[in-house]
Amino acid sequence: MPYVSIRIAGTLTRAQKKKIAEEITETLERVAHKPRSYTYVAFDELPAENWAVGGKLLDEED
Repeated sequence: MPYVSIRIAGTLTRAQKKKIAEEITETLERVAHKPRSYTYVAFDELPAENWAVGGKLLDEED
């Protein structure tokens, strides 16, 4: 059973999540021959202040 976890800074719209889930599920079905009904996709949206790259929080201004 595939489980795909997507962690992202910020938020996605419901439509974006739907499209991403559809495309990931389709890819696993086509490439890995996994049944659609077995594929789980989870979205973990975090505030930009909870992410840092290069020592700077994503919500910091340059």
